[in-house]
Amino acid sequence: MTAPQNAAGASASPAWVRRPANLAQALTAELVGRIVRGVHPPGAPLPPEPALCETFGVSRTVVREAVKILQEKGLVQVRQGSGTLVTPPAQWNMLDELVLGAAIEEDESLEILDDLVVTRRLLESDMANVAARLATPDVVDRLRTLVDRMDELVDDHVAYAEHDRAFHDVIMQASQNRIARAVVRALESQVINTARYMGRPERAMCVASNRGHRRIYERIAAQDPSGAAEAMFTHITEAWLVRRSAPGDPVRLQR
Repeated sequence: MTAPQNAAGASASPAWVRRPANLAQALTAELVGRIVRGVHPPGAPLPPEPALCETFGVSRTVVREAVKILQEKGLVQVRQGSGTLVTPPAQWNMLDELVLGAAIEEDESLEILDDLVVTRRLLESDMANVAARLATPDVVDRLRTLVDRMDELVDDHVAYAEHDRAFHDVIMQASQNRIARAVVRALESQVINTARYMGRPERAMCVASNRGHRRIYERIAAQDPSGAAEAMFTHITEAWLVRRSAPGDPVRLQR
């Protein structure tokens, strides 16, 4: 049975209202999800404070704090005389954990994940280029050790994935680009446990993936910046296309 709905478009007495760790954060998460799902579409006003208070059983202080957080995430804009209006998606902070997580959850076409992969391969390709110029013998040895170990772990997808992440992180650290590394790590933290991003772990996928890792390692060991960048670009693209489950041509990945 569907829970009763009220004027603000929410189910009465959400469970988080009864035992919240932080009411404002919980309300923010609920409203982020509703905005991303289109319950409150761009250009539309959020329900007024009294309606939100009644819907979620919280005080005006909690509502105001939640609206303030939504403003910081770029999801709403408070206008004198017009109330709190939902902003267009182009203004949303897509690096925000709640916003990105909600967008991925609602993304049946996988366009958000395609964009995430495009962003990741752009940054990691550049970092591989720099790593090929800056990598010390110790870094090269660590990459070779990881690649060799991953060849032994193709039947253990959990351990393989841990070494996979370590391999990429060694390259990112070798590039010394802390900002690019932070962006990639923040993006991956949102999808590391998402089935639509990770796909179904299979031995063949791990085998193919590690062939890409070995090409990257070889180009870095050879101090070939352009070759390392190309190998990283190809590896990230091909690995995603193998995992990607949505129909249609992923035009966002084409270059």
